[in-house]
Amino acid sequence: MWDYIKLIALGLVAVLAAIAANYARDLPYMVNAIEIMLATAIAFIWVLRTMGGPKPSENEYFDGVVRAGVIATVFWGVVGFLVAVVIAFQLAYPALNFEWAQGYLNFGKLRPLHTSAVIFAFGGNALIASSFYVVQRTSAARLFGGTGLGWFVFWGWQLIVVLAATGYILGATQSKEYAEMEWHVDWLITIVWVAYLLAFLGTIFKRKEPHIYVANWFYLSFIVTIAMLHVVNNLSVPVSIFGSKSVQVFAGVQDAMTQWWYGHNAVGFFLTAGFLGMMYYFVPKQAERPVYSYKLSIVHFWALIFLYIWAGPHHLHYRSASTACRPSKAR
Repeated sequence: MWDYIKLIALGLVAVLAAIAANYARDLPYMVNAIEIMLATAIAFIWVLRTMGGPKPSENEYFDGVVRAGVIATVFWGVVGFLVAVVIAFQLAYPALNFEWAQGYLNFGKLRPLHTSAVIFAFGGNALIASSFYVVQRTSAARLFGGTGLGWFVFWGWQLIVVLAATGYILGATQSKEYAEMEWHVDWLITIVWVAYLLAFLGTIFKRKEPHIYVANWFYLSFIVTIAMLHVVNNLSVPVSIFGSKSVQVFAGVQDAMTQWWYGHNAVGFFLTAGFLGMMYYFVPKQAERPVYSYKLSIVHFWALIFLYIWAGPHHLHYRSASTACRPSKAR
């Protein structure tokens, strides 16, 4: 029954994506719609071919998605770092911003491609894969949602990366640091991220271990906080449901403060809390020693949660800003 529901959902999304591509008002939106149509069509065929197959055992960990995540991490890491080398040379030697590549492969287009590839493609896959690995072993339970939910999170994230990359190259951007993706990609991120939270939190709820290990505290704080940051910072109204352009809900000082509340904590929670969770599991495991002080690790967790999240406005120092943003002495 569940397979039939998946087939109906995938078929519906593929048809809607085809309609969106047909009525697209700009090239980035059309390309993204075609990519979604192709991805859902492939998923439809895969589900159809595997229907009625043997079900995996509930008594073993679901590590297939972890292995795929490690491979994706290495792949996107290589891509992101290669783009970094290209744009570094473009900065040092401006002639490398070739005239024939203007508008597509110049520094202005490749720089957000690099940052998103390294943070969200490389870092995101590392966090998703390691969190799925750690939460199963520290909970002594198989990943919640089975193979379907785990693979949805993994492949949904790869699709997001591809949509963002092609969108940047073709000119779809909100012009917000670390949040350049336009509204239609933001919606997909929200769906995949909620599925990720459900898989992680569901595994903790059905754990066989009475204690929630500290690594899971850091992973969970990263997932929940990023969800909040993403939704608030990307509140926008689409100009058309068949176009990539949108209008931000916030403007001026409010937009700047919201953006750097997001940008600061994208570093603080995506690139700090999540990776600390990784280290709290793998460092003691490799050292074959327990955490030196578990009480200190809890102090560490709450200090990060309570203090880091409020410090975003410092990213606006030494920037052009209205007098409303400046200290009273500067007025």
